[in-house]
Amino acid sequence: MAISKQRFANHPGAKEAPASSLEYHVEEDQNPALRGRPLALASIIIERLPLVQKLLWNNAKFGQAQYIPDLDGVPWRIQPDVIPLADSPFSSSTSNMLPIGPELSQPQPEDLGGRFYSAADYHAMYASGAVTPLQVAEALLGKVDLVYRPKSKYSAAWTQTKAMDVLEAARASTERWKNGSPLSILDGVPFGVKDDIAVKGFVSRMGMKVDRSEEYFNKVKEESAWPVRALEEAGAIMLGKMNQHEVGMDTTGCNPSTGTAVNWYNTSYYPGGSSSGAGSALSAGLIPIALGTDAGGSMRIPPAFCGVYGIKTTHNRTCHVSSSVCVVGPMAATAADLTIAYRFASQPNPDDPVQSLLAISTTPDAGRKKYVGVCRAWTDIAEPDVIRIFDESLAHLVSAGYEVVDIQLPFLREGQLAHSAICLAEAAADARGRANDPGRYLGLLNHPNRVVVATGSHTPAVDFLKYGQLRTVIMQHVAHLFAKYPGLLILTPTTPIAGWPITEGDQAYGCFDGNMSIRNMSFAWVANMTGCPAVTFPAGYVDPQQGEGKLPVGLMAMGEWGAEEQLLGFAREREAYLNEVYPGGRLKPEEWFDTLGAAQKAAEVGRHIREKTKGKAGKGVKGGSIGSSEDE
Repeated sequence: MAISKQRFANHPGAKEAPASSLEYHVEEDQNPALRGRPLALASIIIERLPLVQKLLWNNAKFGQAQYIPDLDGVPWRIQPDVIPLADSPFSSSTSNMLPIGPELSQPQPEDLGGRFYSAADYHAMYASGAVTPLQVAEALLGKVDLVYRPKSKYSAAWTQTKAMDVLEAARASTERWKNGSPLSILDGVPFGVKDDIAVKGFVSRMGMKVDRSEEYFNKVKEESAWPVRALEEAGAIMLGKMNQHEVGMDTTGCNPSTGTAVNWYNTSYYPGGSSSGAGSALSAGLIPIALGTDAGGSMRIPPAFCGVYGIKTTHNRTCHVSSSVCVVGPMAATAADLTIAYRFASQPNPDDPVQSLLAISTTPDAGRKKYVGVCRAWTDIAEPDVIRIFDESLAHLVSAGYEVVDIQLPFLREGQLAHSAICLAEAAADARGRANDPGRYLGLLNHPNRVVVATGSHTPAVDFLKYGQLRTVIMQHVAHLFAKYPGLLILTPTTPIAGWPITEGDQAYGCFDGNMSIRNMSFAWVANMTGCPAVTFPAGYVDPQQGEGKLPVGLMAMGEWGAEEQLLGFAREREAYLNEVYPGGRLKPEEWFDTLGAAQKAAEVGRHIREKTKGKAGKGVKGGSIGSSEDE
């Protein structure tokens, strides 16, 4: 068996799982589907009756890990915190990130069909003087303004924007470009941040309805999370906080409290969740980069549904999160921008004793054998159209020199249920911490989340430790596969379905469909449970079951701890396949907004207005913020 050159701390050890655990048991879930007034009534009853909450927990089969004999004697593991280390304990790097080479800094050909703007396009336009960061910011504020201007059709992707801060940052960037001293390729590039990530000056509302009587909604963050700081220090302009599925507790993006972001490929489908605003805004062309969180596919399912890119990083790669499944990371409209955003966001933070230990991810040796692992019993649960896209992409990989190896993974059914219960238990603990009265914490949540979070609150400590034993076995087995096939990428669809169709009426109360939620995360959860990185990329399009517009289908590759650069390179390869080989190439939504074009068209008008109002910048716009906490 080959031995990886990579050094790790907290490595689980390579150990093949028992044969009895490798058989995939496909079971039909029996969770009730609730929506409309019945959901509202059920949530009130469930909130008040712990016995019903426990019955739902048992019905979801969250307790079956207790009865797995193969777990006897297995040590439990709460965190998947495998830390890739530098080659030598005495080695040092002269840089905190890999350089941005020409493969990332050159715009795509202008005649490329389905071309999305990238940071390279913004950089080139700013360098030529054709447009300025200020003009871009002004054009975008007209699309995401939530209070002082009429809401645009793109507004639902956003929850909070501080217009004066955006304009101030844009003016500073414009001045740097005027002086020929941009900070980086990201200087002046707009980006968004998911509502649950800390941003200085904002309340992290997490997609919840604001209740001023609760202290939580009055706590303004004093410091931004490290990835936000890293992008802003590179000159990128934080346009605002982005909408999400409330507290991240499902994968549709349906949010009756803050509105539901739009899937611009087909408005009859959800954009995916929980990073719904990011998926929507990226596919609409408003921004090239966004930051989100991912505890069970939340930075991969929305990009898959919305035809863009996302990477769930190695656990704790960008910042330390108080969770055993959740990470913070980037999503982007292009694979190049996903790479650029990842490199800036994952720079070592000297103030973070956990995150700063992770060695910088590096690109693999060019001559290394290329393996793709496929577990057929697992991937075959996807819808036929998704399997077709998967098989077409797999055939192309073979023609491109990849060796496809058949693999098996342990406890695919049991592990997914354990992952779901972990997510709900952690959500319940967090929800209690946000409430003035922890005994009434469910009152802060919408109807579907009262059901799921209340259910998660009944996870016993013994079961939680059993989940840790499942985690150990799964981590050891994937370590065994990575040792057997160095550089292995485990390939699956991102989600088994080609979009989640909207049911009429869900906007009023939300929807609760536990069976569909579990199915939607069938492939995503393994990366969260093991702490491994995984990247999603668009691989093709299928006809919808309802509405107008083809639906994107995303595929996902999971790699070894620390293999982000390998995954990002793979995503760039697959982007070339989509652009150059896939019939019809990449598609853009009909409502795609030409941000740079709009800024160019408005440039002359803007210059004229600024000349007439010189010295009166900001007049007519109330000081403070657009959509910020003090406006409501």
